[in-house]
Amino acid sequence: MRIQRTQIGYLVGGGLKENFRVRLTVSPQEIQEGAFVVIQSGNWNYYGIVTDINLGATDPRFADEQTEVRFPPQIAKALHGQTLYANLEVLPNLMLEVGPDEGSPEYKEWRDNLKDEPRILPVKNIPPHHAVVSLANEGDIAEIFGDPNGDGNFVIGYTREQGHPVCINLEKFVQRSSGVFGATGTGKSFLTRLVLAGLMKYDRAAVLVLDMHNEYGFDDVASDTKKSVKGLKSLFKSKVNCVGLGAGSTIRGNQVDFNLEVAMDDISTADVETLTRELNLRETTATTLNALYTSFGKGWFRAFKAMNQEEVEIEDDKGRTKKVPHPDSVAAWANQNGVNVMAAVGLQDKLRRLFDKPYIVDKPASDSVAQIIQSLEAGKHVVLSFGEHEQDLDYLLVSNLITRKIRAAWEKKTNDFRTHGKAEPKPLIIVVEEAHKLLNREMAAQTTFATIARELRKYYVTLLIVDQRPSQIYDEVMSQLGTRISGWLGDDLDIQAALSGLSGRDALRGMLARLQPKEEVLLLGWGVPMPLPVRSRRYDEAFWKEMSGGKKSEAQNMKELGF
Repeated sequence: MRIQRTQIGYLVGGGLKENFRVRLTVSPQEIQEGAFVVIQSGNWNYYGIVTDINLGATDPRFADEQTEVRFPPQIAKALHGQTLYANLEVLPNLMLEVGPDEGSPEYKEWRDNLKDEPRILPVKNIPPHHAVVSLANEGDIAEIFGDPNGDGNFVIGYTREQGHPVCINLEKFVQRSSGVFGATGTGKSFLTRLVLAGLMKYDRAAVLVLDMHNEYGFDDVASDTKKSVKGLKSLFKSKVNCVGLGAGSTIRGNQVDFNLEVAMDDISTADVETLTRELNLRETTATTLNALYTSFGKGWFRAFKAMNQEEVEIEDDKGRTKKVPHPDSVAAWANQNGVNVMAAVGLQDKLRRLFDKPYIVDKPASDSVAQIIQSLEAGKHVVLSFGEHEQDLDYLLVSNLITRKIRAAWEKKTNDFRTHGKAEPKPLIIVVEEAHKLLNREMAAQTTFATIARELRKYYVTLLIVDQRPSQIYDEVMSQLGTRISGWLGDDLDIQAALSGLSGRDALRGMLARLQPKEEVLLLGWGVPMPLPVRSRRYDEAFWKEMSGGKKSEAQNMKELGF
């Protein structure tokens, strides 16, 4: 027996290289851009989304003339039905083999000969003229996007027309880097919290959040509604470790699980080179840093900080006094090692911004970087809050240093797993806010993050980048992103970047630009079988209750969403 659907029209044209054209048999006001539709034809169902709605007429004169004024209502209505119409443009995405009707004799034979479950394929052929077009029902959504009750499926939102739940597959989500995009004020942080809560609830990966603005760990207050918003620590208690940057730091009065201090010996010359733009370093910096490392090894940062810029007076063999660099000065070291004195002095002056950071110490109370890695290896989640140290300089330095060490640890664990049969590494997702600061064209080649996006998927490490300006992220990094969840974007370059590398992107551009500024997102890429605009879940009390163990019914969800 065929599943009942709401029929909206029939196919009148189109092809594989263009959208399908559908003649509407209902009012165009009943259909929205982005609606998920099914085209039924024989043994196949074709799935697509509406990308445009346009009006037409059998003759332009009927569209120009107001026949409802010139003729009685009954005649005008009949004339409209024969001469005026509306068409949909449908972007076809998938085709599903459904076989003969379940009540037919051919159905049993088809099922017996079917080796696997019904096949879902990219669209490779087209249905014939006048194939029936209907709105997708809840069963269609579950068939394509997964059963909300199925293992690994997390409800991210609901279809805009009928409120059917739409899932992302968390197993696939963690296999590749992903992105959450949206203009300022569109709710990126709330959406990111939703996704992270799903990953933590169902234990699909360990999560490290580089929380630049102290939003994720502890309870917060929403900037628009002024209501309290639960942090991930409140939801998942001991499963989440909140870490504060610097000794004795607290986050909005909350005590953290432990503090992160950076040992001077842990700062590499490469870490400093990633700060070239932030510190306005010169081209000679690399040469000077290399000489420092050659002279002092891992202790170069401490030694360079300890140098002074003083001069001392000495007498020459004729009894005259002159000033020479102090033996412990930058100039004296530079002269001894063949380094340009002005370049060395200038570099030390610029590094004073780092020398003065209270969280960079000679000997930390504990190896808190190793503590973070151990927590992640054990499957716990870590939210690193920067507290009062939320300048770009702090974020760039600490984030790159930690991820560099994480990369080394996960590469070793993966090699031990593959070579020596040791325990398989826990998948790890690193959440990067303000991603364009670390992954722009200039920085991407220098930071660890670009390497993670390109190569570390095979070492169980992926990124979740959160940004309002995807156009400023290096296009090579964008091309590596699997799942993309995008809210409204107003800038054309940002829209182009969010859709880069995806088929049908030209048809999706207008859809992305016309999302509601809040609570509507476009799902794209690896973690979802096809693009679909949805009304996102709310990060509210009902959601928190579900994450804590309780579960709200779909009827309640739909009622709250206004369906």
